[in-house]
Amino acid sequence: MKKKVNIVIDALINSIRNIVSGEVFDTVVIKVAESDFKFLKKGWAFNWIQESKDYSVYKLTTRENPEIIQGLVSIRKNVDHIFINLIENASFNIGKNRVYEGVAGNLFAFACKFSMDSGYLGNVSFVAKTNLISHYEETIGARRFGTSNIMAIDYFAAQQFIQKYFKENLRWDSLRNLKV
Repeated sequence: MKKKVNIVIDALINSIRNIVSGEVFDTVVIKVAESDFKFLKKGWAFNWIQESKDYSVYKLTTRENPEIIQGLVSIRKNVDHIFINLIENASFNIGKNRVYEGVAGNLFAFACKFSMDSGYLGNVSFVAKTNLISHYEETIGARRFGTSNIMAIDYFAAQQFIQKYFKENLRWDSLRNLKV
């Protein structure tokens, strides 16, 4: 079942930044393993263990603390694009008292890069909550399909993401060997 993406993109930076100190941390996105399931049982709005049965789930961590999950995204390869079913910040990265900003931007950028590496030219789609449609149009250049809540990140918007987030290949694990 397609769910509506309900996440605010608070910063478009190629890392995550501590809100209080301003310190910046490099990020890593890797596929969730069964050993991660124990960290996905509490504190998340969605049932990520169930989600992993139908979609590939990836976690965003920092290089300094790879065991602390900052956010999650579930994706699936479609015929000509990557579909994002769910995307969520860790509970400590939500709201006015959040610890880090930039988590959601990193996860959307990952989906664009994965799409590019999969031969889909960076094309990504998702279903947005109605109240966030204009936010996604303004922050990440997503386009709405007609009057529906279906949104797409096209080649040009994906290129901007990829250039911004993937300047150094050393920051991110290789996506070539990941299977969806």
